[in-house]
Amino acid sequence: MTAHHDKNNNNKKQWQLATKVIHAGSGHDDPHGALASPLYQTSTFKFADADQGSARFAGEEAGYIYSRLGNPTTHELETRVAELEGYEAAAAAATGMGAIAACTMAFLRAGDHIVVSDAIYGCSFALFSELFERFGVHADFVDLNDTDALQQSLQDNTRLVFLETPANPHLKLVDIAAVSQVIAGRDIRLIVDNTFMTPLLQQPKQQGADLVVHSATKFLNGHGDVVAGIVCGSAEDIALIKGTTLKDMGATISPHDAWLILRGLKTLDVRMQRHCENAEKVADFLVQHPGVRKVYYPGLADHPHHHLIGTQMKHAGAVIALELEGDEAQARYFLNQLQMIPLAVSLGDAETLIQHPASMTHSPYTPEARQKAGITDTLVRIAVGLEAADDIIADLQQALTASQQRWQQTA
Repeated sequence: MTAHHDKNNNNKKQWQLATKVIHAGSGHDDPHGALASPLYQTSTFKFADADQGSARFAGEEAGYIYSRLGNPTTHELETRVAELEGYEAAAAAATGMGAIAACTMAFLRAGDHIVVSDAIYGCSFALFSELFERFGVHADFVDLNDTDALQQSLQDNTRLVFLETPANPHLKLVDIAAVSQVIAGRDIRLIVDNTFMTPLLQQPKQQGADLVVHSATKFLNGHGDVVAGIVCGSAEDIALIKGTTLKDMGATISPHDAWLILRGLKTLDVRMQRHCENAEKVADFLVQHPGVRKVYYPGLADHPHHHLIGTQMKHAGAVIALELEGDEAQARYFLNQLQMIPLAVSLGDAETLIQHPASMTHSPYTPEARQKAGITDTLVRIAVGLEAADDIIADLQQALTASQQRWQQTA
């Protein structure tokens, strides 16, 4: 029995990611033989007797107590994503921001300092620049591709470096390994937001990241019906996060949402293939259009960090940003002309989504911070979906044509 078990474990280690998205962590032992993962839609768990209850609370016996502290459905999700990212463990949260807050605050106290990439999601920016400041933690926002600037920003009390790559919204890439080398040997954790890539296209652990965070709302779930987050790391770090910030702030995921993400993960590999194929076609169209001033997409040869594809990243992904000719009013007019593509924030859904970062996802930035991050009034972000690429392009084409005509009339 033991030999058979060991053989199965060895086989699992050899599985490709396309297999792991379906099978990793699926060790449930349903008495009825259900193929689909059971949904443990319960707030609490009953004990066989008082001794068992006290033993579980004391950590002397394994088992479930209360779903904020752990749940079998949630545990299966955590195990699967941790295996996909190559870490020992993971902690699922109610939102992506819940995961980011929990995995940063667990390692910080008043008087500490953190270094953050100068281009990140708007709410992450607000968390670090405003809320953390209120509690005595200072953040410096740095171009992390400038290793000299990173080195100079480090202080004796620096505890974390946080980055996104590709960065939201304009797909700036950061060389994770280069950042890791700068902070090597220091008591500083490197945290990477891998939402745009997923573990299938990028595994930051291989480049030196201590923790990886996802908005599981996006590609991991893939169906636009869940908000959730997850952070992966060492067993020790995840135990600290689960036992302190995640538990005490209460930002834990619901079992039903965890179950939906488990279902979504099964198609992650095939979805990412279609997302990426469509994004390449859309990017090729946009770079040729006279109404588009600039396209930001790592798959284009003129992207400043295109060389990271094939080393750090397996593909450029499915998110594109573009600068339109004109002004902010022109950008808004363009968005209003779209007929099929919904004007909505988020990404990773079956639907192609489009939004205006300066007034939407990155509105928490000050005007000065937006300028520093390169988020202009005419920047538009497209999260390319699973529709037929020709239909996505046709909708963009007609909206760009209408927008150009308006600009020519008003210029």
